[in-house]
Amino acid sequence: MKKPSRPEIPRKTIYRLSVYLRCLQRLKGNAIRTVSSEALAKAAGVKSTQLRKDLTYFGQFGTRGLGYDVEQLAKMISDLLGTTRLQPVILVGVGNLGSALLRYRGFQQEGFEIVGAFDMDTRRKRDKNSEDLLHPMEQLPEFIQQHGVKMAILTVPAEAAQEVANALVAAGIEGILNFAPIVLSVPEDVMVNNVNLAMELENLSYFIQN
Repeated sequence: MKKPSRPEIPRKTIYRLSVYLRCLQRLKGNAIRTVSSEALAKAAGVKSTQLRKDLTYFGQFGTRGLGYDVEQLAKMISDLLGTTRLQPVILVGVGNLGSALLRYRGFQQEGFEIVGAFDMDTRRKRDKNSEDLLHPMEQLPEFIQQHGVKMAILTVPAEAAQEVANALVAAGIEGILNFAPIVLSVPEDVMVNNVNLAMELENLSYFIQN
């Protein structure tokens, strides 16, 4: 069965749409109903021309002189990003970082729910929240199929990451948020977003040098 067609949107634009959505959610929280492109762009840290270009993927949107309807634009971006309902996510690798992510309560506010966690060692003592979600690795394929999971967070050591990624892809995972410090080899139709904290600190280090 073919997936429904979606507009081809550059990856950097997708990232900015996520930023716009958070700005719009803050505006909604403050009971602000409309916002100009200039005000929204400033809140998102981009130029207003870039904002308007990004929003052209929705067609002609916004009213000249009135700006954008905050609730409508937020819903349109949420629909595009697929976060209007809770998306099930699994986490593989319940060490210190994995356990910390399981304790984070912000995922559900953003439209994601970690429905299961997997680790090679399920006997090691962990906090109750982690233990409630924990499953042995051999249950991974069946769990993914039963719960219709398409996204996974990978927090395993580098030496195990590729093998685990292979298992995730074979079980039907289409998107991986990878915290392991390794470049994963996956099929072209599988998306990997890498989170390398050391590289981010190196980047910051460059900019604070005298």
